Amino acid sequence: MKIDHVHFYVEDAKVWRDWFVHHLGFQPVTDRSNSFHTCTEVVQNGAVCFFLSSPLLPTSPVAEFLRQYPPGVADVAFAVDDVEAAIALAQKHGATILQPIQERQVGTAFLKCGKIAAWGGLTHTLIERSLVFDKGQKTNDNTFTAIDHVVLNVAVGELERAVAWYENILDFQPQQAFKIKTNRSALHSQVMISRNGSVQLPINEPASRNSQIQEFLDVNQGPGIQHIALRTTNLVSAIAKFRASGLSLLSVPQTYYSQLKQRPGLTLSPLELEAIAQQEILVDWQEYTPLEGGNTAPLLLQIFTQPIFEQPTFFFEFIERRFQAQGFGEGNFRALFEAIESEQIKRGTLQ
Repeated sequence: MKIDHVHFYVEDAKVWRDWFVHHLGFQPVTDRSNSFHTCTEVVQNGAVCFFLSSPLLPTSPVAEFLRQYPPGVADVAFAVDDVEAAIALAQKHGATILQPIQERQVGTAFLKCGKIAAWGGLTHTLIERSLVFDKGQKTNDNTFTAIDHVVLNVAVGELERAVAWYENILDFQPQQAFKIKTNRSALHSQVMISRNGSVQLPINEPASRNSQIQEFLDVNQGPGIQHIALRTTNLVSAIAKFRASGLSLLSVPQTYYSQLKQRPGLTLSPLELEAIAQQEILVDWQEYTPLEGGNTAPLLLQIFTQPIFEQPTFFFEFIERRFQAQGFGEGNFRALFEAIESEQIKRGTLQ
């Protein structure tokens, strides 16, 4: 299993196509999925593909979605080896089948796909491709190598049920768990991972009434995708480019980097740490003695955008994993939590 594409429902697909092209260096892709009631644009960067749909008529499914929820992720599509087996497993465990398996040809690819309901307005399309489907022209300017992870927020008390749902319906396995708490608010998180390790899905629930997760749920009118992390091989260079394009990112106080230097095991050179601090990137690593062969302790570099839509719901993360870094660093998780708390305080939703 892997993520095939992510489908956003927005008010103007062409405006958002241009946003992805201008701010994140995506390329527009010719698509054949327009209909009389819905406009769909497709953008791609490396292995990352996003569908962007907006309504042309009130009868569009996108219009129906936007009457209930703010713009955001409506569907996360998974490529599977056997869509019939995947849909059968979902049915066996009580999933709602929104679209039975359909077969169609798109270019040189033969597709079989079905769709199931997930949490809130979120759905999952399951796709089996008979051929590798090249959605667009490959370029040498591919900033992103993959979707690293997709984060789902659910209501208080729903975390265990959501974990069980992804275990039973899509055969995910639980990995890391986090309980993040500050003086102001708290959340619980459980990371789920597909059996082949290609898909990571952290699921968050609020652990306090004023949690940023609760704010998301209130504004989003229910559960939904809070953010998507895009993986890159050179985060410092990518963020410098994104800042130059006018992309708004969460700020990190410079005192954060002074504290980093006090932690044991930091393998970054002073020059590299200075470049990272200039771009306000978060750094985390596993604090143990590196294996023989040099400074190879797994290292995570992460940074987060401001919410991209009008409401404080969905945002992007950009991540670089060094030396086979797996999972999620608790230091970065806490730093993100505190950075979003600062934004909540500015909005007046957290005292």
